[in-house]
Amino acid sequence: MIRFKHLPQFITITNLNWLPILANDYHKQIVLEAIEHRVIKEQVTVYGFVLMPNHMHFIWQLHDEVVRSDFQRDFLKFTSRSILNFMRMHDDPLLNQLKVKAADRSFQVWERNSLSIDLFSEKVFLQKLDYVHNNPVQPKWLLVELPEQYRWSSASFYETGASEFHFLTHHRT
Repeated sequence: MIRFKHLPQFITITNLNWLPILANDYHKQIVLEAIEHRVIKEQVTVYGFVLMPNHMHFIWQLHDEVVRSDFQRDFLKFTSRSILNFMRMHDDPLLNQLKVKAADRSFQVWERNSLSIDLFSEKVFLQKLDYVHNNPVQPKWLLVELPEQYRWSSASFYETGASEFHFLTHHRT
């Protein structure tokens, strides 16, 4: 695994009030293009991910010069604005459910205080990677029969070695 001063992290980001904002594939694409941009800028290495209808998980490792709070804030702010703009352009009925009474915003896409856990050992890393990949096959979701069948995940990358998501890095690299 590539080593930086930051440990790899497992992060869960949920949609406001668990609304199914990420059920829209265009919204998923916004998130993935934003993360790919950060990988190209050499700010983060992404080892695994899954985008579910109302939340997402990443296993990533920030590069040495990156400040964790700034990275997460900027990533969430950019994706939020892009998703909201897309929703406005397409008269998305979920948009009204994203209205908030906050001093600094009228709409909010993500819940505040995303859950982020440092992965201190390979055992814990692999447990979280397995959790991420199996999310779509959980009884609550049953989006696919096998993890590698779910398009919006890194599971097929780990199963076959190939992926349409070129920003991924295998954890053993």
